[in-house]
Amino acid sequence: MDERIFSLTSWPRAILHIDGDAFFTSCEEAIHPELKGKAIVTGGERGIVACASYAAKGMGVRRGVPLHEARRLCPALVALPSDYETYSLFSRRMFNILRRFTPQVEEYSIDEAFADLSGMRRALRASYETIALKIQHEIDRELGITVSTGLSITKVLAKVASKHRKPRGFTVIPGRAIAAYLADLPVEKIWGIGPATTQYLAKLGVRTALDFARLPERTVQERLTKPGVEIWRELRGDLVYPVLAEEKSVYASIGKTKTFAPPTSDGDYLFAQLLRNLESACTKARRHGLAPHRVAAFLRKQNFDTEGREAKLNRPSALPLEIAAVLRGLFDELYRRRESYRATGVVLLDLGQDSPVQYALFEDPLKAERVRDLYAAVDLLSDRYGKHTLHLGASHPIEVLGKGRRGAPTIREQTLLFGETRRKHLGIPLFRPESPENEQSPHDKG
Repeated sequence: MDERIFSLTSWPRAILHIDGDAFFTSCEEAIHPELKGKAIVTGGERGIVACASYAAKGMGVRRGVPLHEARRLCPALVALPSDYETYSLFSRRMFNILRRFTPQVEEYSIDEAFADLSGMRRALRASYETIALKIQHEIDRELGITVSTGLSITKVLAKVASKHRKPRGFTVIPGRAIAAYLADLPVEKIWGIGPATTQYLAKLGVRTALDFARLPERTVQERLTKPGVEIWRELRGDLVYPVLAEEKSVYASIGKTKTFAPPTSDGDYLFAQLLRNLESACTKARRHGLAPHRVAAFLRKQNFDTEGREAKLNRPSALPLEIAAVLRGLFDELYRRRESYRATGVVLLDLGQDSPVQYALFEDPLKAERVRDLYAAVDLLSDRYGKHTLHLGASHPIEVLGKGRRGAPTIREQTLLFGETRRKHLGIPLFRPESPENEQSPHDKG
C-alpha cells in the first residue's frame, strides 16, 4: 500500500465547512442591491475597516487599515457603519438553512459553521457533494449572500478546503485524495498552524502540508505540543475534533472590548466604558453559570499601544457590583490623563462553576446575598427590555455622552418597529427601506 494514502475509503465520514464571503459587506449588498459590485467597507463608526467587499479588496483595501488610508487607495469607497444586529440575523438564518440538511451543526463564528453530513446520503437521496452544493445554493437564493464551502473527512481538512477557492468556492477532499491535495499546500495554510509553528517545522524540513502529514508519529509526539499532534492526526484523516452541535458552555476566559471614536482622554468616560465591558462580560458568565477568580483590564491608546493589568478576586464572582472596586484600582494604574485612548477591554480569567462559596472573614454574607438577588432581577429585566437596562451608575456617562460611534447610525438602528424600544429590537432586518429624500440611498452621500 502506498504510504501516502491516509484513508482507504473516500467517505468514512463527511464534514462540511461553510465560510461567508466578505460576510458583513455581503449582508449590506443583500439589503441594498444598489451597492452590489461597489467598493464598500464596514467599520465606518470606528474609523477602521472591519470588512471589505471583494471590489474594495481588488483596490488594495484590507481589514484593519484606517479608513483614511482606505479612501486614499480607493477614492470611490463607500464606508458604512457596522450593523451587527442585522449581520447576526443573517448568521442565524444561514445556520438554520444548514440544519435543514443535518441536525449536527456547530456555529463556529458569526459567518462560519461546521456540519456533519455523515449518514445523510440515504435520507436526502444525494451524494455528499450534491448536498453541499445544495446548501451553498440555498444560502445564496434565500439570503442573497455567497459562501465558500469545503467538504472532507475531518474539520481541519474541511476548513482548509473552504479557504482554497473564494468567493463562491467549492472544494472537495475525499479521503483517498488527501495526499494529492496536501502535496502543494504550504504548511502555513493549515488551520491552527501559526507563524511560530511554521518556522519550527521549517527547521525539521517541513514545507508543505504533505511533508507535515508524513512525519513519523514518534517525531510528532516528541517535537510538538498536543494541538500540533491533533492537527497532524486530522490532516491524516483521523477525526479528533467532532462537530459539536450544542451551544458552547466551557470557556477558559470571557472578554469584552469597546472601540470608540473619536479617541478621548476623559477619565470618567473611559472608566464608564470599562465598567460597561465588565457588565457585558459578567452577563455572559452568569448565563453559563460561571464566575472568574481573576479579572484583567486594558486601555488601548490612539497609536494602538495597549497596556493592561490584572488582579485576583477575594472569591469567584460574576457580579459587577462586587468587582467594580477592583476594576477601579486597575484603571487608576493604567490611566494617564495626557493620553488619548481609543478602546477599553475587560477579560474574566480562571473561570469556574458559579457555586455557593464561603465568604471572607470580614465580609457581610447578608449584603452579598442581596447583591446576588439584585443581579437575578437585573438579568430578568435585561431579557425583557434589553441588556444594560439597569447598569452601574458609574457607567451612566455612556448614556449621556454617547457610545463613541463615528458617522451616522445604521438604518436599522434609526428605525423602531411597533413594540420595539431603543434597547430591544425584534429579530427582523430592514430590506431596501425607502429613503425620505427622493429615492437616493443614504449611503451615496458619503
